Amino acid sequence: MLTQRSRYALRSMLFLAGVPAGAPPTPMTRIAAEANVPRKFLELILADLRDAGLLHSYRGKMGGYVLSRPAQLISLGEVIRVIEGPLALVPCVSRTAYRPCKDCKSEAECAIRLAMMRVRDETARILDGTSLADATAQSLAAA
Repeated sequence: MLTQRSRYALRSMLFLAGVPAGAPPTPMTRIAAEANVPRKFLELILADLRDAGLLHSYRGKMGGYVLSRPAQLISLGEVIRVIEGPLALVPCVSRTAYRPCKDCKSEAECAIRLAMMRVRDETARILDGTSLADATAQSLAAA
């Protein structure tokens, strides 16, 4: 299940994806208001996204945040991984944080592992194949 923190991150990034290219940095207070994210959480989330290289931040009176790459080059999967970590539901199928399950007798024969691999692969395919620009366009089309 997607955590509230991930939903806040996605809403913030989708809002920034809608800001025209070349516009001045967007202040945190505006992001919080437009994306409906509590400011105290947003500050931490934006710092994580900035540290991961998905955002640039600017200080000062005219400071704020901008996407570090065009919206079509940032996937929903990237954003979720920054906030949540691996997409895998169990550690034995993670591509980035693999750990064997302590109670598993045989990974090769584990039906749970095999099913969770398919879940991980399809989840990654969809989330990594959907850019911020795609998601913004889809939400505009649905409106």
